[in-house]
Amino acid sequence: MKVKDDSAVLPLIHSANPPQCSTTALPRAYKAVALLSVATAASLVYNYLYVRPWTSRTPLQATSEWEDNVWPIREQTPWDISTDFPYPRKLEYDVQEGTWLRLDVHPTSGDIVFDMIGDLYCISAADALSANADARAKARPVLLGVPHDSDPHFSPGGKSLVFRSDAGLGVENIWVKPWDGCEAADLRPAVPHGALAQALDAQDKEDSLLVKGFAETSERMANRLLREGRPEAQRVTNETFRWVSDARFHPSGKKVIATKWFTSSRSIPAGEGWEFDVPGLGSQPSIPAKSGTKLVGHDLPAGWSNEDYGEQQVGPEQFIWRGNDTLIYSKNVVNTGGTFSYSNDVFKGVYSIFARNLTSSKTETLVDAAPGGASRPELSRDQRTLAFVRRVRDKQALVLKDLETGSIHNIWYGLSYDDTRVSAPMGTYPSFAFTPTDDAIIIWAAGHIWRVPLALNVFGEKVSGGEPTIVHFTAHVEKRIAETLKTTVDLAGLESADETQVHAFKELNVDETGSRALFQGGGATYVHEIGTSKTSAIPALYPGQPYYSPSWVPNTPDLVIHARWSNTNFTSFEIANLTSGIAYEVNGLPLGRYFSSVLCECTGSRRKIAFLKSAGTWLTGDIIATAGPGLYVGELTLPSGSEDSIILENLQFIPSEIDVDGHVTLRFFQGASKLLVEQDRRSFTIDLGAGPDENGASKHTTLATGRMSTEVAVSLDRASQPQSAAFVDFYHVYVAPKESLADGEEALWSKPANATKGIARLSLDGGHDLAWSRDGKKLFWFLGPYLHSLEVSKLDECKSAIEEDKVTFGIACVNKLVQWEQVVVKHSTDVSRLGKESQNASLAIVNATILHMDSDNRYGDVIEGGTLVTKGGLISAVGPAASVEVPSDAVVINANQGYVLPGFIDMHAHWNGFSDRFPASSWELETFLAYGVTTMHNPSTDTVDAFAERTRVERGQLVGPRIFHTGTVIYGGAEAGLHQDIADTLEAHSALVRIKAEGGPFSHSYKNYQLPSRASRQRLLLAARNVSMLCFPEGGMNYDWDLTYIVDGMTTVEHSLPVAVIYDDVRKLFEASGTAYTPTHIVSYGGVMGEQQIWAEEDIPNDPKLRELTRHDVLEQLTESTARPKHAYGLYNISEISAEMSRNGVPVLIGAHGEPPLGLNYHSELWFAQQGGLSNYEVFKAATITSAHVLGMEKSIGSLEVGKLADFVVYPPDVDILDGDMRVSRELAYVARGGRLWDASTMEEVWPVKGRRRPIPPINAD
Repeated sequence: MKVKDDSAVLPLIHSANPPQCSTTALPRAYKAVALLSVATAASLVYNYLYVRPWTSRTPLQATSEWEDNVWPIREQTPWDISTDFPYPRKLEYDVQEGTWLRLDVHPTSGDIVFDMIGDLYCISAADALSANADARAKARPVLLGVPHDSDPHFSPGGKSLVFRSDAGLGVENIWVKPWDGCEAADLRPAVPHGALAQALDAQDKEDSLLVKGFAETSERMANRLLREGRPEAQRVTNETFRWVSDARFHPSGKKVIATKWFTSSRSIPAGEGWEFDVPGLGSQPSIPAKSGTKLVGHDLPAGWSNEDYGEQQVGPEQFIWRGNDTLIYSKNVVNTGGTFSYSNDVFKGVYSIFARNLTSSKTETLVDAAPGGASRPELSRDQRTLAFVRRVRDKQALVLKDLETGSIHNIWYGLSYDDTRVSAPMGTYPSFAFTPTDDAIIIWAAGHIWRVPLALNVFGEKVSGGEPTIVHFTAHVEKRIAETLKTTVDLAGLESADETQVHAFKELNVDETGSRALFQGGGATYVHEIGTSKTSAIPALYPGQPYYSPSWVPNTPDLVIHARWSNTNFTSFEIANLTSGIAYEVNGLPLGRYFSSVLCECTGSRRKIAFLKSAGTWLTGDIIATAGPGLYVGELTLPSGSEDSIILENLQFIPSEIDVDGHVTLRFFQGASKLLVEQDRRSFTIDLGAGPDENGASKHTTLATGRMSTEVAVSLDRASQPQSAAFVDFYHVYVAPKESLADGEEALWSKPANATKGIARLSLDGGHDLAWSRDGKKLFWFLGPYLHSLEVSKLDECKSAIEEDKVTFGIACVNKLVQWEQVVVKHSTDVSRLGKESQNASLAIVNATILHMDSDNRYGDVIEGGTLVTKGGLISAVGPAASVEVPSDAVVINANQGYVLPGFIDMHAHWNGFSDRFPASSWELETFLAYGVTTMHNPSTDTVDAFAERTRVERGQLVGPRIFHTGTVIYGGAEAGLHQDIADTLEAHSALVRIKAEGGPFSHSYKNYQLPSRASRQRLLLAARNVSMLCFPEGGMNYDWDLTYIVDGMTTVEHSLPVAVIYDDVRKLFEASGTAYTPTHIVSYGGVMGEQQIWAEEDIPNDPKLRELTRHDVLEQLTESTARPKHAYGLYNISEISAEMSRNGVPVLIGAHGEPPLGLNYHSELWFAQQGGLSNYEVFKAATITSAHVLGMEKSIGSLEVGKLADFVVYPPDVDILDGDMRVSRELAYVARGGRLWDASTMEEVWPVKGRRRPIPPINAD
């Protein structure tokens, strides 16, 4: 590695208080992705699964001290999912099978009630007994409509039916309705009578009025509820954030036990057993929010405090009563540390079954997890026999345990696989029931409802009574669904323009008078004259290199200091004169990663300088110059005009409490004696002038703290006294008065009813990168390219509005005071630079077998002996050689009959480098591109950092695919820096505006990440239609929510459905909806994840291409793996179902989740997609034109057609991608993005600048 000739050595560190840092820095947004990631045990390299470091000891019983009083931050405003969101389409179809049918059997009649895709159906006992394949029982609809209904269960006497529903606000609650038999409850009888007949006659007209936006009248509502079977339904629970499922009646019939689900900072829920009173039918009482009594909670893992109680990700679930005072339930007993993990060994067992006596408070294990696990407990009518499910070899068994004798009998091996490997709020297996006389069990398996006959052995134990038989049925499905969210993007027009605009800015720094602002925009630093349209690049010695971290030199208005990044020499500082345009190198800086350089507020040329050092980071590696992270102080002399460089002298390490991996800004005050340090949740000072104490530490004084903030910034007046505190809380900018900074005051917080006294909200839609003017009178912040400011003294004009508004803290008034202006920064596009570098010449690939993906037919898509010509980043000609003229100025590459096809699109890509503090080259992006991925869509990033990364790709600082992403996820979990409630339509609009502002025309998608309220999800969908954005939701192992995503018109479902095998009910809904499907087999649900097979079967650590491109520590951690039988991989079932749906019109997409090894695992995902029955051609279609259609970019990418962007891959002539092994897809010769061509094995540029290879930092020790 080449180092600077003037490299210096850092001073030795002697400190009893080491700096707050890690060996490899994980920036805040980077850590946020960790909370969300679908990580396996071996994914610690990439996904950084959130785990607590405590060792596992005896668990502690939680006390009653923990209160669920933080989340949500804002309560939902009124909304009705049935009437406030349009469903213009009506689907009707018949099915004879169903998916994951949770059922119950009436205690006296034997009628069977079950849920299917969000509706409830009933089969009468008589019909069930007489049904056969030729004469099927009619499944009568008993609950229909927009609400998603499930988990039906009868009361002990059979007069009531309790069920789960998201009716109203869209949060799943428990409801109850009277029951008088299947025939009486039938909502679609052959001949309707009375009020139902009238309501059905009016249905089309009334549904049309809703779609057109006419408010529902009381008469129309009564008709709708009658058609849906809800006129007498009433609430049992009224949760508005947590949700409740699987309610079971107490033997008294007066109360139910249900599982209440709690999400932590990770959105994986943990269950608790809660008891709720059941109101008398017809009483319609007002049910208070958060009612009920907790009966069975979590056990605290060893080392956890009561404050950590809400962070647990596993808990008891699937509760049933035994007698009046005993609860039987199931629980994951493998993840005993409180943190859920994937791909657990079902053969060793994951779940156990317990019984807890409420009178004695004693808990006993009824069925141990080993072997095969034990979940979904159900009791016989006589309460002697416990039935449950477990894995036995390659089968799923229905098992009986006699609770008197303890005998266990496996009575049937025909069940579908359970879902104990995943977090399964829909149940690890569908609920089932004994018949009224205990002579059979009625249970779902393999798409059907089965009757499993029982008999008694000589000991009086229930055992198998013969061969199970199918209860054949037919059901008519009736669903109203929304229009699928779609949009279009003229990508070719945007990328082939001469210039493009920067939208995402950060590292804001304002001068003493508040008249000029410094900031970084995509790897370049700028100065903006506030109040004008003038924005200029800061003078730099090497304008082609990345610059970052600019700050003013106090009392010298012409001077700025900023940092330059080099992949070989790391950080250098430069001081720039804005007037003369001259830049000066600061010499004497030791090799290292530095940022946030500031000079003292002194006069004269001799100045103190302070800055921070990071250890290793994800992109820059942790091999070179990692020692001594923290705060440094030195001296230098400002340039007078004649110097070529500046010398850094007297460098000292200062022990401090600064977290160098988090958000941090520095500022000197009181000359050079004190430093103001501002982090995400703390603003404090370091007294440098007083010198260190006996431990070598300088005095730290806290000025303000934030409880859940992502930035805190305190203003100082001319006398250096704190005046007020600004902070960013849940994406909005607030100011708190001076009184809030007094000693003993609580941390700054914006939660209504608990908010810091006197705070005012300044941002209408959000903001970031707070910066005070030096006199502390004016606050600035960015939102996209819009620089906002406010003179805080003007808040007096809104004093009464701020005091009276307890929810949004006066924003309606304050917004009128805020000033804003657009900062316009443009740079050349990569296509325009390509034109200059190629002198507008062409590139021609000749003698190629072109798979152009234009005809939707394999044989129509293949051109033998074809020619592809590109010019100016676009395809200018494609076709048979005889019909295409190769320009005389073209550089010609002979493909020797090798295949050429469109560049691949990764529709579910993750990577981490966008949040690296230092603008280094990205080995991640180069690796993606080297494996043929020319376009990526990432559904979980940091909004500002990831759009800044996209800018760096487009301006040529990074080599990689073109980037699209959702920005920061709109998150339902309890993580302060990510959570959003979306409690009203204004909040939904602002959530999308925040993303759109930072990305401009390249921002066209968002991610709903398991928002618990369907109302919130609907508000976002409506807002998205107004700003032309797509929705990529996190599937997240919640089968019921996934179905509502399809019904409500979300663009895709990300990740496989957690039920590995789906049947006609779900398939037909999916196929008719228009929603796309990204199954990501590589991290699939319902079984061991696909990546584990790749790690087991491939020699990843020694792959030459990967060792050339990526971090070796990533590869080497994939050396060992665990062998799994093929039937443990649910992905093959998922692949088969996906293939069938693809052929029936569902856009099935390819997404590899950024799992290690990058690039190669994209091709593993292609192979997994092919395993279900798709041809190679169909897989490549999914990876190209189908994905382009879903992104709304099919006119620009996805096929090789004239006028489209020149994205393509070239294969060697001996690689048969259509009829050979699918895994040869990785064996690329060349890859082109936007007409620029690279050697895929080395990422050396082939055209237009032959031989160019941008260096990457030293990420490997060998």
